[in-house]
Amino acid sequence: MAADEAHLADATASPKPPKNAAVDGVAMATPAGGGGHGRAPGNKLSLVPLIFLIFFEVAGGPYGAEPAVQSAGPLFALLGFLVFPFIWAVPESLVTAELSTAMPGNGGFVLWADRAFGPFSGSLMGTWKYVSGAINGAAFPALCADYVARVAPAVSGGGARVATIVAFNVAISVLNYTGLSVVGWTAVALGVASLSPFALMFGAALPKIRPRRWRATAADKDWRLFFNTLFWNLNYWDSASTMAGEVERPGKTFPRALLSAVAMTTLGYLLPLMAATGAIDASPEDWGNGFFADAAGMIAGGWLKYWIEVGAVLSTIGLYSATLSSAAFQLLGMADLGLLPRAFALRAPVFDTPWVGILATAAITLAMSFSSFNTIVASANFLYSLGMLLEFASFVRLRVKLADMPRPYAVPLRGVPATVALCAVPSAFLVFVMAIAGWKVYAISAVFTAAGVAVYYLMSLCKAKGWLKFSDAAVERDGDAMMYRRQGSTASDV
Repeated sequence: MAADEAHLADATASPKPPKNAAVDGVAMATPAGGGGHGRAPGNKLSLVPLIFLIFFEVAGGPYGAEPAVQSAGPLFALLGFLVFPFIWAVPESLVTAELSTAMPGNGGFVLWADRAFGPFSGSLMGTWKYVSGAINGAAFPALCADYVARVAPAVSGGGARVATIVAFNVAISVLNYTGLSVVGWTAVALGVASLSPFALMFGAALPKIRPRRWRATAADKDWRLFFNTLFWNLNYWDSASTMAGEVERPGKTFPRALLSAVAMTTLGYLLPLMAATGAIDASPEDWGNGFFADAAGMIAGGWLKYWIEVGAVLSTIGLYSATLSSAAFQLLGMADLGLLPRAFALRAPVFDTPWVGILATAAITLAMSFSSFNTIVASANFLYSLGMLLEFASFVRLRVKLADMPRPYAVPLRGVPATVALCAVPSAFLVFVMAIAGWKVYAISAVFTAAGVAVYYLMSLCKAKGWLKFSDAAVERDGDAMMYRRQGSTASDV
C-alpha cells in the first residue's frame, strides 16, 4: 500500500440466484456465534463509500510512489504504473468481484478457500492474510507521527511520539466501532481531501511539463525496490471482500466499486507522477519518500507543499481505518466459519460492529507500531503472495467444483484454460516477488506459516474438547445455503 514505502525502501455474468433457491427458509437465521448479522439497510455500505474504502485498502493516494522513480527513473515509473494495473490489479479485481458476489459473506477470501479446498486451507489463508494486513496496518500510526513531526518537530521522538501513536490508534479504533457506514463516508471525505492537492499540482504543472523529462532513467537501477514499490502500491484489492456481508446489493455494488477504484487509483498515481517528473528538473536520486511535497513546492509554492503534507496525514488515517475494518471483519467471518472461537463474531449492541475483532487488531497493530520491522514487513509481502496464490487456485477450483453456483457477476471467460490464463500472469509475478526475497524473509514466513498450521489444529482440539465455544457452522459444512445462513443474507440482497 502506498504509505508503506517508508518501511519498504530497504525490504525486499451469471444470472441472479432465484428467490426460491436453496437459501430460502434459513436465510435470516442468526448464527449461533452471536453475530447478529441481520442489519438494517441504512447500516450497509453503498457504492461511493465502498469505492473509497477499496481505494484506501490499496493506495490512499500517490504517497509512497516516489521510490519507483528513485529506483528506476521517470520512464520506468510511468510505464510501471501504466502497465502493472492491467497485469495485476485488473485480474485480482475480477476474481474478487466474482467471488464476493457469488459468496457475499464476511470473511471474503477465507470463505473462498474454505469452500474450494476445505477448512484447513481457509484457516491457513486467514493466517497469511491477517498477519500481512496487521503488519501492514502497524506502519500507519508510526507514519502519521512521522508526517506530524515535519510540522511539529517535538513529535519526532520521546513521549510526544508515543502519545501521538497511541492517540491515532485509539481514535481510529473508536471510529471503526461506530459502524462501517461512518467509516465509509469518512473515507470519502479523507479521499477527497488527500487527492485534491494533487489535482491542483497537475493543473499548475501543465504549462511547465516537458515530455523529454519523462524519458529519463536512473543510472543505477534497483529493480527489487522498483517491483516491491509497484506491488505494495497496487495490491490488497481483495481486502474489502472480508466485508462483503455488509455491502448493499453486493452483486451490483462490488463490480462497480472495484472498476471505479481501479480507475481512480491508477489515475491517482499516473497524473501526479506525470506532473512532477515532467515539470521540474530533478534527478532520480532526489525522489525519496515525501518528495511529492517538495515537487509541489517547486511547481506552485510552499502552500501546496504544506497541503500535500497534511494530505499525507489524512491518507494514513484512511489507510489505517480501512485496514482495521477489513481485518476485524475477516476475524468475524472466520468465527462464523468455525475457524475461530465465536467470541470474534460478537457485535456491538448499538453499532453492530465486530468489536472483539476491532479491539484485537488494534492491540496488535499498536504493539507493533513501535517496532522497526523492515524484514517483517517484507515477510508480510511474502505471506500475502502465498495467500494470493491460494486465492487464484480457489477461483479456478470453484469454477470447476461449483460450476452451477449462481454468480451475480462472472468474469466473462469460459472454460478452465481461459480461467487459468487469467490467473497465470499475476501468479508469475507473485512467484517472482517471492523469489527475490532474502533468507530472513523465508525464515520468518516459515515461522508464521507454521504458527498458522498450529492455530488450525489447536482450534480443532479446542472444538473437540469443548474448551472454547464455536459457531454452529463448525458442524454444518455441507450445502451451498450455509454461506448465506452464516451471514444472515437473503438471495434477493445479492
